[in-house]
Amino acid sequence: MEAGKFKTSANLVSSLVACKCSRCRTGKMFKNKLSYSSKKNMDMYDYCPACGQRLELEVGFYYGTGYMSYALTVAISVATFIAYWVFFGISINDNSLFIWLGVNIGILVLLVPYIMRLSRACWLAIFLKYEKNWREKPAEAPDRIVEEQMKNW
Repeated sequence: MEAGKFKTSANLVSSLVACKCSRCRTGKMFKNKLSYSSKKNMDMYDYCPACGQRLELEVGFYYGTGYMSYALTVAISVATFIAYWVFFGISINDNSLFIWLGVNIGILVLLVPYIMRLSRACWLAIFLKYEKNWREKPAEAPDRIVEEQMKNW
């Protein structure tokens, strides 16, 4: 790995939004650009291209991203509700609540590929902490890896 090839961002939020490795906040987690094809969209590197950290810490590690995806969806829904309420108003006397609901559903459908990726980045960041000196310290191998079971789920 070349020292100048990767630019480190120590900012947690920007590295999560960009779906970067949470150990070095530099290497990309996903092989392909954002896509509505679920196979291409969720195709991840096994190891971070920058620091060499294994991105799947145990068999079935990313099953927990369902919880993270749910939380992100609720947060987006609350944000769109507040924005709609401020700009257009919500009333029980007209159809404004149903219009917001339709707009919210449309926004969520459009954001599904990104929410799926972002939930994986957030989930990894919970369990894998940022290493300031990642260039000098090699990545540790996860202790719960059973290689022959890794692609069985």
